[in-house]
This record gives sequence, C-alpha cells and structure tokens, in this order.
Amino acid sequence: MSLEKYDYGVCGVYCGQCPSGNGRVRYAAGELKRLVDTTRYGWVEEAVKSFSFNEFRKGLEWFSQAQCQGCLGGGGAPCRNRGCAEEKGLRSCLECGEYLTCSHTEYMRDTYSFVVDNYRRVGEVGLERHLEEEEQRARAGVDLMGHLERRYCKTVELEDE
Repeated sequence: MSLEKYDYGVCGVYCGQCPSGNGRVRYAAGELKRLVDTTRYGWVEEAVKSFSFNEFRKGLEWFSQAQCQGCLGGGGAPCRNRGCAEEKGLRSCLECGEYLTCSHTEYMRDTYSFVVDNYRRVGEVGLERHLEEEEQRARAGVDLMGHLERRYCKTVELEDE
C-alpha cells in the first residue's frame, strides 16, 4: 500500500495540518511583508530604538519564501524518528509498539499530546485509514495552531523608549 499521497511526518504529526507544511506561515509572512512595505513602516526604527526594521524585514523575507518539504521530503526539524522507523521497517512511528515509551517520540508526545490519540487510532484502523482521516481534517481547515496557541502563545511586553 502506497502512502506517498499523504503529507505525514514519521513521528505522528500530519504535515498537512502544520502551518509550516501547509504554507500558512509562508502566506502570512508574505502578506505581512507586503503590508509593511506598502505602508512604509521603516520609521518604526526611529521611534523604537530597540527595534531593527531591517532585521525584521529580512525575517519576513525568509519566512515568505520558506516552505517545509515535510518529513518524508527531507524537511522538518532534525530528528531520530526517520532513521529509527526505517531501521525497524516501519512507515511511521505510530506503528511501533514502543511509541508511548520511546525517547525518540517523547518530544512529540510532550509537545503534541494528540499524537497519543493518533497512535491509538492507528492501532484501531491502521495507518492508511488514519492518514485518510487526517487528510480530511486538513482539507476541512483543521491545523495544529489551536493546540500550539494554547500551549505556547505568551504575552509580549514592548519596551518603552
């Protein structure tokens, strides 16, 4: 059974729901870059001495062109999951009986707690059916942002100068 049509990470996260993998970050950065260029926000550097507009602009330029190639395409963060799954002859860590205790998947379990449900779902319906369901969710607009926002969004206080 070929899984090439699915945009998934070996670790248990579905890349099509990731803002780096589905193009959401690239699009948002490109839109913000267009807005700040059009409205000429270069003056902010004079008003807020601790802010480098040029460096901010370089960051937007980079993000507006970045597109994660996905785990199977060699993209994503460096990890041991791909090599481990390959050594075990698995298509995904979600097929491994050691998933819930493996040190390689600890970060994923801690950061994306829903992968534990993904692991259990694969046990119930198999990897291909699980990936079909994840693709349906991605097409319906489900992404990782809700989960990540609750976990990582912090209040930022700007310095007065």
